Amino acid sequence: MKVWGRFYRSDNGNYAMRIAIVNDSIMAVECLKRILVTTDRHQVAWVARDGSEAVMRCTSDKPDLILMDLVMPVMDGVEATRQIMQKSPCAILIVTASVDGRSSKVFQAIRAGAMDVVRTPSFDINANGKEAMKLLKKIDTIERLIAMEETVTRPPASATSNKAKDKEGVLVVIGSSTGGPQALATVLSSFPESFPASVIVVQHVDAQFAPSLASWLDSRTSLPVHTIKEGDRPIPGSIQIACTNDHLIMTPERTFAYSRKPMGNVFRPSVDVFFESVARNWKGKGIGVLLTGMGRDGAKGLLALRERGWHTISQDRDSSVIYGMPKAAAELNAAVRVLPLSNIGAALLQRIAFKDVA
Repeated sequence: MKVWGRFYRSDNGNYAMRIAIVNDSIMAVECLKRILVTTDRHQVAWVARDGSEAVMRCTSDKPDLILMDLVMPVMDGVEATRQIMQKSPCAILIVTASVDGRSSKVFQAIRAGAMDVVRTPSFDINANGKEAMKLLKKIDTIERLIAMEETVTRPPASATSNKAKDKEGVLVVIGSSTGGPQALATVLSSFPESFPASVIVVQHVDAQFAPSLASWLDSRTSLPVHTIKEGDRPIPGSIQIACTNDHLIMTPERTFAYSRKPMGNVFRPSVDVFFESVARNWKGKGIGVLLTGMGRDGAKGLLALRERGWHTISQDRDSSVIYGMPKAAAELNAAVRVLPLSNIGAALLQRIAFKDVA
C-alpha cells in the first residue's frame, strides 16, 4: 500500500507537492506560506494549530509533506509525529525555532518517524534568504525521495562471486531510514552480550543527532554502541554507527572511512554506498539487513551483497513504518528472506549460532 499522497497538478500544468503546516504561531505560519508560494512546485494543503488537529486532518486529507513545529499546545510535535506515523504515515519535516536548544525533542521526533529538521525561518527574511533557502532545499530533497518511491530499476544481473572466505569473522550490516531508530532498537535489543558478530549501522540521520542515536541505542541493547571514526575497524561483539553527513565506506584494508562522493546522492550517509563498499572489500562472512525507510537507498547495495554470497534480509511491508527501501529490495530480489521486524533479530541469532552464514 502506497502511503504517500499524490502530487497536485497546479494551474500551469506542473505537479506540486501538497504541504501541510502545523504551527500555533500565526507569524510562523504566514512566513512558511510566503516561502512556499515563491515556487509553483508547492501548494499549502492545510494548516493546523496544534498536533491534535494535525492528526485528525491527516486521517481525511493526507498531504505529501508536513512542516511540523515541536512546541505547541494540546499536543506537541513529537506526539503528533508518533500518531501520524502510526495512523496515516506521510513525510514529516520538523521546523522549529531552535534546533540546538531542543535537540532532545528533535531526536524524539526523529525516532518517531520524522525525516529531518530545519530551523524556522525568521519572518523578516525574504524568500531568497539563507534560512528560507535551507528550508526549500530540505523540501526539495524530500520531494526527490518521494519521487524515488515510484521508480525502482533492476540493475543488470551479475555472476555470483567466489564464496571462499577468510577468517575475518562475521559482519552484520544494517541500513535504515524513516522509522529506523525504533526498528533498530527492536532488532538490536534481541542480541545477547555474547553476540559474536560485528554490527555496522547506517541510519539516515543528520550528523548532529548521530551521537544521540548511539547513546539511545546503547541504553536498549546489551552490546556496546559506538559512533565510527575514520580508521576504525569492525569490532566483534559491538554495534558501530555511521555518524557524519558524508558516506561511510569500507576500504580495501577493511578499515572505515568517510567520503563526500558521490556528491549527488540525496541520502547521506548512503546505505547503498556503504553496502557496495563492503561487498567489494570484506573477505569474511556476512549478513545484510535492510529496514524501514523512504526511497530505495540500500536495495542495490543489498543485491550486491547477495551476489557476493551473503545472506540478506529485508523487513516486510506490514511491519515497516515506510515500505520504500524494503520494497525496492524485494523488487530487485535482493533479499533472501523477507521478515516481520519482530523476527529479524531472532533470525540473525539463529544463523550466527548455527554458523549458517554465507
